[in-house]
Amino acid sequence: MSRCIAMVVLIALFMTRPAAAEEVVVFAAASLKNALDAVAADFQADTGHKVTVSYAGSNALAKQILEGAPADVFLSAAVNWMDEVEKGGLVLARRDLLGNSLVLIASGRDAPPVAITPGFDLAGLLGDGKLAMAMVDAVPAGQYGKAALEALGLWETVEGAVVQSENTRAALALVSTGEAPFGIVYATDAAADDNITVVGTFPDDTHGPIIYPVALLRGATDAADRAFYDSLSSAAALARFREYGFLALD
Repeated sequence: MSRCIAMVVLIALFMTRPAAAEEVVVFAAASLKNALDAVAADFQADTGHKVTVSYAGSNALAKQILEGAPADVFLSAAVNWMDEVEKGGLVLARRDLLGNSLVLIASGRDAPPVAITPGFDLAGLLGDGKLAMAMVDAVPAGQYGKAALEALGLWETVEGAVVQSENTRAALALVSTGEAPFGIVYATDAAADDNITVVGTFPDDTHGPIIYPVALLRGATDAADRAFYDSLSSAAALARFREYGFLALD
């Protein structure tokens, strides 16, 4: 009888034991770091699954995925780089998740505002200083920034003063440390640093829509991968993203 009781106890323990934790590998645009770290922490606390996030420029991440990097979920800061991954046959599901805006920032906490209008004297504002931007031919923030400057008729006047970084957070760091007096980043980047001032916002009609698509990738095999992808559109996750200044599109 005691042996039967022991068996019943063992079976009960097995049946009530939580499922083994799984790991979700996420590749995400650098501008998402603070917000996505918070969202991932919430998911981990709720599910027990581990979320490992690699941050970089969307262009670099897309190329890594196309070359076989083992990612389960990809969050890009631009539609074009997600399109490249989808053309490679690596997307199981995707949707547009978030929006953002583009701002001009200055080093320090008390820089005066400027009016960002066609032909405004950005070159005069820079003087002998540099304008920090993400890579203008590859990184979404840099591409949006160059498009905005071209639309305003300013690109040719400041092109020689632009110092390009591998992602928008690196550009933010140049301004935060004073190495560049001004920079162009996303509004959400600016909100993450107390050592800069947002001196102006670029009009939406000076650049293409800033859209962050998210995709579940073909390499995703665990139930946790799909669960995390789905959770990004939950009310709780979208509220988190809004806390950090993103516009929820989903």
